[in-house]
Order: sequence, then C-alpha cells, then structure tokens
Amino acid sequence: MDIPRIFNITESAHRIHNPITPDKLASLGAALRLEAGTQVLDLGSGSGEMLCTWARDHGIVGTGVDMSQLFTEQARQRAEALGVADRVSFIHGDAAGHVAHEPVDVAACVGATWIGGGVAGTLALLARSLRPGGMILIGEPFWRQLPPTEAAAQGCLAHGISDFQLLPQLLASFGNLGYDVVEMMLADQDGWDRYEAAKWLTMRHWLAANPDDELVPVVRAQLHNEPVRYATYTREYLGWGVFALMQR
Repeated sequence: MDIPRIFNITESAHRIHNPITPDKLASLGAALRLEAGTQVLDLGSGSGEMLCTWARDHGIVGTGVDMSQLFTEQARQRAEALGVADRVSFIHGDAAGHVAHEPVDVAACVGATWIGGGVAGTLALLARSLRPGGMILIGEPFWRQLPPTEAAAQGCLAHGISDFQLLPQLLASFGNLGYDVVEMMLADQDGWDRYEAAKWLTMRHWLAANPDDELVPVVRAQLHNEPVRYATYTREYLGWGVFALMQR
C-alpha cells in the first residue's frame, strides 16, 4: 500500500504536504486553543508535522494515518527528533474508512478529502471518531478567483471549474452540512511558492542521483513544465485553507 511513487519523489523533502507554512501551522494550533492532553486524529497525516509540532508546542496526543510508507517513516523520525514519540504515533495504512478506537477531541483531514469521496463524505467519516462537542479540521482548496475557462481550471490540476468553489461558497457549504465554522487558516501565495517551488529542487537532485530510473522521463517533464504551469494557473487562481468546524 502506497501513494503513487511520483509524489514520494517530488515531496520527499517536504515536511508539510500542502501550502500552509510552518508559521501558519503554528498559528493555527494557537488559534484552536489546544490544551495539553487534547486527543487528535489526523487522517492523511503525511510527514506528521502538524501532530509533532502541536505535541511539542501544546502537549496534544494523537495518531496519524497515511498511505505513504516514506512519509509515515519520516513522521516517526520527526516525532523522535522533537522528543514527542511518546505522545504521537503514526500508522502506515489507508485512512479511508479509518475510525478511532476511542472518541477524539479533534478529528482532522488536512488536504486529503478524497478519502471520503469529497468534503461531505470526509466530514461524515471524521464525525465517527469525534467526541460530542469535538472539532473537525478540514483542509480544502477553493478558487481565489474563478478561472476564465475550463482549460485554465485544468491548468490548476482540477478536472474543471466545478471541482472547487469560491471561499464564501465553501464556507456556506459547511453550514449547509450542519457545521459552524469556528476558525480558519488560509494559505497565501508565498505558501504556495514554498509548497510548489520546493519540489523543483528536489526533482533536480533526484534526477542527478537516479539517471537510470524508469521515472526519469516523467520527473524530467515535470521539472520542465511545472514552474510555468504553476505560475500561470495555480498561483493565480487556486486558494487553500484549513477550516475548523463544530457540529450544530
């Protein structure tokens, strides 16, 4: 079980696998008023930066689940490095359908709502692990401005304009599903730069170290095309945020 290998290559040097910066991730933890002992479940936990730094800074305890073997091992190493391996643990597995053995205070899926077939399904999945009065964290893209054409939306790696909503519509959709929006932390273009541009140096180093790998043509093509595609489309049109929700 693993994610497509291309992602393990391009994001192998990332600690955060989305456009939220370390500063904004820290600000989100502070904004949520996390207390020591808060139990957190993170589905699609990537390299574990959220759980590990919040355990260090706020004393939370938690579990992360991710399909990437590489990212899961990086998360465990990060927990050891930050001295929080006794408070957070990481499972290499399929987050889709994962339910905590005991109800948690915070259930999160920050950037992987495909595990529930979209936002509504992922909220329903997370709610199965949540204690009454607990909080859900959802990371989800939105349009900063509507792309002028379907081709421009596809340039953002969406299937089309209908894949995402403008921010006011996304916030309203949470209410329509029965949730209050109680906090949010939005990525900015600098955050997008750090998430996307960091891949390019990683790809260049990987190409130098793996000249005979079967994925060399794929990685070489991405390194050639991605800077212009990103600057033309994603950076201009696509937003991203983490939204804290509580059921009404």
